[in-house]
Amino acid sequence: MSGAAQSPGRQAAAGPALRGLSRFARARGIPAGVEYLLDYDVIEAFCVAGLAGRACSTRGTYRSALYQLARPVHGQPGQRATPFAGAKPPPPYSLADRAELAVIAAAQRDPARRASALAVVVFGIGAGLRPGELAALRGSDVSRRGRQVTVRVGGPAARVVPVTAAYAGRAAGLAAGAGDGHLFRPGPADRGYKNFVTDFARALTADPAAPRLTLSRCRSSFICGHLAAGTPVGKLLAITGICRAESLARYARHVDGAPSKAALRAWDRRHQAR
Repeated sequence: MSGAAQSPGRQAAAGPALRGLSRFARARGIPAGVEYLLDYDVIEAFCVAGLAGRACSTRGTYRSALYQLARPVHGQPGQRATPFAGAKPPPPYSLADRAELAVIAAAQRDPARRASALAVVVFGIGAGLRPGELAALRGSDVSRRGRQVTVRVGGPAARVVPVTAAYAGRAAGLAAGAGDGHLFRPGPADRGYKNFVTDFARALTADPAAPRLTLSRCRSSFICGHLAAGTPVGKLLAITGICRAESLARYARHVDGAPSKAALRAWDRRHQAR
């Protein structure tokens, strides 16, 4: 089964969503054939009833992934899907928060822990990496030419990202220290574990009143910074690995003067037609 390219989030959700749909269908006696399993009514019943205890954003992501798989089999859906509220957009860190996060990273007692904490800040706020992208990042993926530092990101959303100037020097320094090794938590580790970065950040030593370090807010800070700077939509999609301009709307609401959701949808329509 193939179709239009899926976003990294939908690609990651496709496997769990399909396994859950299969269990749901078996429990209700639905035949195992693809044409039955990926029927839009079966998918809708699974997302509404089978995932009743899951977050709305998860249900919406699973449905999007399953609809993408169903289109080559059944064509475009002829029904209006049950609305699920999307995940709330993570707010970017303020300048004061960013300074405090850097202090928190520097305050970790173990040198390796300090470097990993700083990597979350630098490559999250400075390059907008996702958790899996940070976990896979090696020192050799970071390049410097003059004052410009770039990060070569692998995976489903492969791209080259220019590091924000304020973080470029620290990014290059961390990369030099890591060499060919991993920048975040070097050594043997289960880098496919979905909470690999989250669990580390949650366990950092910090004042309870300090801002909590999360990669989602770091990435939001990177994206919002580019929206505030007026980075062209096409370039911003390229360096963030986001597939559709409309997906930027959840970040744009944090930025005065950023493009509206309607304007971003219009951008998608213009560029899909080319």
